[in-house]
Amino acid sequence: MRMSELSAVSGVAIPTIKYYLREGLLHQGEQLAATRADYDDSHVRRLRLIRALLEVGRLPVASIKQVIEAVDDESLPMHFMLGTAHYALSSPVEPEPGPAWDEALAQVDALLSEMGWTVDEAAPTRDELAQTLVRIRQLGLTTDLRPYAEAADKLVTEIEMDTIPFGGPRDAAVEALVLGTVLYGKAFDTLRRLAQESESARRLSGS
Repeated sequence: MRMSELSAVSGVAIPTIKYYLREGLLHQGEQLAATRADYDDSHVRRLRLIRALLEVGRLPVASIKQVIEAVDDESLPMHFMLGTAHYALSSPVEPEPGPAWDEALAQVDALLSEMGWTVDEAAPTRDELAQTLVRIRQLGLTTDLRPYAEAADKLVTEIEMDTIPFGGPRDAAVEALVLGTVLYGKAFDTLRRLAQESESARRLSGS
């Protein structure tokens, strides 16, 4: 297909497609003439991935490039490729040296061990959870996160991971991971708040 057709199929404007080509985010089409190239379904999938990373994941171009490089590196195992995308979605956290931080990080590691989860020590989500625990303690709230971990484990193992097409194109797998992580994460948080409102009504309906 020509670039105009690629634009129509993908919903991405031609100037934007040209920008992605210049930045190396989108691979070049098959050159048919000096000013004409042919594009295929792989370009449509890549544009979908870029839009997912940009519009849903809210990633900067530099981070998108890192994810694209991981997708294109066929020697990189699927687990590490998906990890590159997952880590890119995480919010950077600056460790807070001190007893409170050390205690929170130790609790995170203990929880990971209890759940039998395999998580790299460099995972930014590990620090994210530690930072959250520090704030929870400061507010005097309960720090027992085991029920939340069990709910997350059930959700991920029984539903979310089954939506990722591991046997298909690598960029399709990353797109599914990004969309699932962000959108289902938002949906789950919203459902919690709906459940809280309903439970409040049940418990306090007589007040």
